[in-house]
Amino acid sequence: MINKRLLIKNLLAHNDENSFYDKKRKIDISHKEGKAKFLKHICALANSNPKNNAYIVVGIEDEDSTIVGVDFFDDSKIQNLVNAYLHNPPLVQYENVSFPHLEDHKVVGLVTIRATEGLTSLRKNIWKYYGGAVFFREGSISMPKAFKSDITDVNSKTVFAIEKHSQNTIEYTLDGVFDFMKKRKDYSPQYKVFKEYFVICWAAEKKQMPNETYLSRVDIELINEQVRLFYSNLDKVTITITEDQFMIVEYVNLGLQDNYKHYPLEETRIQFNNNLSYSIESTLVFEAPQFDKKILHHIYNINNTLLERLKRNATLTNEEEKDLLNLPATYLICYLNLFHEAIDKLEEAKPYLKAYSSNAYSNYKEATRILRKVKYS
Repeated sequence: MINKRLLIKNLLAHNDENSFYDKKRKIDISHKEGKAKFLKHICALANSNPKNNAYIVVGIEDEDSTIVGVDFFDDSKIQNLVNAYLHNPPLVQYENVSFPHLEDHKVVGLVTIRATEGLTSLRKNIWKYYGGAVFFREGSISMPKAFKSDITDVNSKTVFAIEKHSQNTIEYTLDGVFDFMKKRKDYSPQYKVFKEYFVICWAAEKKQMPNETYLSRVDIELINEQVRLFYSNLDKVTITITEDQFMIVEYVNLGLQDNYKHYPLEETRIQFNNNLSYSIESTLVFEAPQFDKKILHHIYNINNTLLERLKRNATLTNEEEKDLLNLPATYLICYLNLFHEAIDKLEEAKPYLKAYSSNAYSNYKEATRILRKVKYS
């Protein structure tokens, strides 16, 4: 089993960006340009590495390869995005890897790309790239090519050697458990060993609700690989454990006019097998809440007026500030109730929410996270 933290260190130490490895300060697939650039790199790395894994490491400074981290990114549907836009898509996995020196909410993103048989190309137009375009890596640059029939296997030995030197050990596992217990000591850290091999650590704060006990400030790691499976300061979660399964159900709090309810969003099952393998399956279980259309029209218009005031840098009343914090969620609810233009308004509000307050921007990121999961389900 590969220790992903060690793998990242070995990739960074091995060489600068090349035809099997890329590093990014961040990626943003919330808009077309960001999606297009991400898909271009996926396509190029897959085509240039037909026999071995290729990697993108996210949260790294370009100049000196300093590990600065990015926000936890839980897009379990990223493969769906790749499948939607690429012909003959590779297998793509995004993992959040913990590093002790980073802040609690920061990780390093590791994108693993495994090519399938044949050439990968764009399925349809996106941003300035045309459907049918094919990309390859030329050194550290992803370049378009009309066609390349002589795909050579030049990286297999190097990548296999890096992966071999990144294998986990008992020492790494024990150190990981002790580090987690120490770092999360304020939130009742626990651990469980599955199949006498896999170690999961988790920590959380219990929140007693009228009809249910939820967990918040949840942090869950698969220690063997140093992969963070789940992290949030806000979300409500339930955890169910059996002898060979660790199941997480995530809930979101949505509503209007102080009438809020917890809705199950996504169920993640981690299945541990007897052959020292495991699988993770995430299922979207969200059913969008439906509201009276007249009320939604009223709230939608309030949001639009508030957004215009925000653009003019007008001073907001206490009531408007409260509405502003709810604006991302209410635009999301409007969109889920077939107000299609609400999602454009939400994207339009992004820079203004970011400039106004960290709480408003956090609520924006939460709304777009839910939208991303729903869109690619």
